[in-house]
Amino acid sequence: MTGATIWLTGLPSAGKTTIARELAERLRGEGHRVEVLDGDEIREFLSAGLGFSREDRHTNVQRIGFVAELLASNGVKALVPVIAPYADSREAVRKRHQQEGTPYLEVHVATPVDVCSERDVKGLYAKQAAGEISGLTGVDDPYEAPESPDLRIESHTQTVQESAAALHALLTERGLA
Repeated sequence: MTGATIWLTGLPSAGKTTIARELAERLRGEGHRVEVLDGDEIREFLSAGLGFSREDRHTNVQRIGFVAELLASNGVKALVPVIAPYADSREAVRKRHQQEGTPYLEVHVATPVDVCSERDVKGLYAKQAAGEISGLTGVDDPYEAPESPDLRIESHTQTVQESAAALHALLTERGLA
């Protein structure tokens, strides 16, 4: 089976990881080899010691992109629910995949910041509002939304299952599922 990297970018609490895990379950059920490269887990292990400066965020995204391409080039569907707030960082990952001939899809989980702050899965928006943290992507730190992603999912207007199904349909259309 063909591997691929499916990068889900979006604001904190947009639904990236939830959609990725739902899709992973479906793909595994169809016999695909799948790994979810969750941003929080990567930061704990692969990118420990990096902060949230633009340079550190870029380094983190490049490390994740390298691992994703390595997996994808070996027949794994690498689902990457990682904010990756800067367009140039995401573009560098896309170019690495193109150079290696590895399929790469960018998916924008386009959930509005007010919906994300209501969900506030990790309590980040509350901490930022209370002045406990700064540099929250999309609030007081930049998020450059993709201009032309392979797919844009508006998770606030559909269920997790519908979001995962839309992504699965794209993979099928591209011959990757």
